Amino acid sequence: MAEQLPENARLIDVVLDESIGRSTPDIEHERAVAIFDLIEENSFRPVGHEGGPYKLKLSLAESRLVFAIGDEKDNPVVTHILSLTPFRRIVKDYFLICESYYEAIRTATPSQIEAIDMGRRGIHNDGSQTLMDRLSGKIDMDFDTARRLFTLVCVLHWRG
Repeated sequence: MAEQLPENARLIDVVLDESIGRSTPDIEHERAVAIFDLIEENSFRPVGHEGGPYKLKLSLAESRLVFAIGDEKDNPVVTHILSLTPFRRIVKDYFLICESYYEAIRTATPSQIEAIDMGRRGIHNDGSQTLMDRLSGKIDMDFDTARRLFTLVCVLHWRG
């Protein structure tokens, strides 16, 4: 997205539908942090919609992530359904490198930790770009918002 979005082109609320399911307290905490970070700073607007700010309800339907977007008064704006298949390998790789990173923190040298962290950030960037590409023409967002949204997608997959 090259253009700067107006100030009201942002998310003010993100809700996880009951179809997402509940998990352990640690995972629920990570989900809450991911949602907080996303709401705190974002640039988000359905393509062709000049309103805003927006509320996003995420749900799962047959291994697809459903983005139900409404305005601040809960009027429906648009719903997009996104296949999670293109994210499976990225999320799996991301979790593997995160495990390596947390293990390295305990035993590795600072340069080894930095190298693993660079790889972790690279995979996170790949996932963020994939998310932007999959939503291209549907939702305008900046890369930082895509990163925060990808973090949330990862946390939705996390089983602990």
